[in-house]
Parts: sequence; structure tokens; C-alpha cells
Amino acid sequence: MNKGELVDAVAEKASVTKKQADAVLTAALEAIVESVSSGEKVTLVGFGSFEPRDRKAREGRNPKTGAKMKIPATKVPAFSAGKLFKEKVAPAKKK
Repeated sequence: MNKGELVDAVAEKASVTKKQADAVLTAALEAIVESVSSGEKVTLVGFGSFEPRDRKAREGRNPKTGAKMKIPATKVPAFSAGKLFKEKVAPAKKK
């Protein structure tokens, strides 16, 4: 599903126009990106959490030449699925 298909689905479920759904979805995504990029964690209960994580410096290899190279430390965005999301994707088997 791409953003256009998601906008269509949201518009249908919320009984709003596609233009309104696109505006709300875009605003929500921008707010999440801004919060995470400023170091905050964004938690959507039942869906999941977005947060910045530190990635340590490490040694890598140039795949073309095989030469060793240093990869500097950096921050990366991370998503952790919430309990309800996980259960919906992979329902627990009954015993």
C-alpha cells in the first residue's frame, strides 16, 4: 500500500474527502518526523512507537574493493510495533 492508497482507505473509513484525509495524514506524519528528529519518542497506543536510536561507530568494508573503512556513529529512526498491532499481524495460536 502506498500513500495514495492509504489516503483513499482513510477517507473511506472516516467518511471524509480524499483531500481532507491527505491533509490530516500528511500533518500527522510531519509531526511524527519532527518529534523523532528532535529526540522525542512518539507512542501511538495499540499501534507502536517511533524513536531515535543511536547507532555506534563500526568498521565496515567497501563491497567493491574489500577495503576496511570506518562507519561513523549516527542516529537512526526506529519503529517498534505495539501489542495490538503484533497480535493482528500474527494472531496467537490457541492451545
